[in-house]
Amino acid sequence: MEHVQERIRKHYPELTNQQKLAAKYILAEPQIVAQKPAKLVGALSGTSETTVIRLSYALGYSGYSELQNEIRSSLLERVQKEDAISSLRAAAENLRGQDDLLSFNLEQDVAYIRQTLGGLQKEQLQHAITRIMSAKHILVVGFRSSYAPAHWLAFALNVVKGNAHLYNGPVDDANYLLTQINADWLVIALSFPRYVNETILFTKAAKERGAVVLGITDDELSPVGPIADQVLKVYAPAPTALKGMTAIFSMLNILVSGVVQADGEQVQERLRHYENTSRQIYPFVGETDM
Repeated sequence: MEHVQERIRKHYPELTNQQKLAAKYILAEPQIVAQKPAKLVGALSGTSETTVIRLSYALGYSGYSELQNEIRSSLLERVQKEDAISSLRAAAENLRGQDDLLSFNLEQDVAYIRQTLGGLQKEQLQHAITRIMSAKHILVVGFRSSYAPAHWLAFALNVVKGNAHLYNGPVDDANYLLTQINADWLVIALSFPRYVNETILFTKAAKERGAVVLGITDDELSPVGPIADQVLKVYAPAPTALKGMTAIFSMLNILVSGVVQADGEQVQERLRHYENTSRQIYPFVGETDM
């Protein structure tokens, strides 16, 4: 069964304005929705009981009760993980009053990595890896704070799989790229605050030409969320460029490791070929030169 967050993401563009308000409230306050009737959820979200019930139907549920039960099940699965995160956050908070920058940042980074990877379902990860493995061409898009992880992901996927390219905005010919894109292409769009409009516009254009879109972002309803065929959510603290990179790179590392595991023999062959080619092109410092 799809989680309610995924259903909201997929159906969000089709919802009415009132249903969108209710959907945002459900994402923000799942604990309240799990316990309260539709009438109260409607009031708290600034909508109505009718809107909440119609939203349930629009998301593919038989009614509000089924939506509520699905949220309860999701919350039960997350209890143990959230307790671990809470304890780590508390430990990090206690360090604020201490002169121990190393321990403070370590605890904080670990907390966000646990929250990010703890919220990642095995099925989600496997689905994303399958999309990467089956794509004939991979195009990675990301600007501003997303550019560094996008650059690394394109590099890493090109090493272990091949046919991966980083979209460089004005440096590349976007019109030409879009004429090449079809259903064989996978576009991996990294989008974190502040969201860059060029990422959204290019990703949307690629989707219209048949490309499969894998979004890596901080929220299911971020600008790239409703466009993507699949979203991998990263809990990245603001400002992302300064504090969120550890969690983002942990997610990307999981993806690349998954590709290596899924196609070990081919990856090993590619790595050998890559190393031999690299030695012919780049003047690496050898052990005897050190």
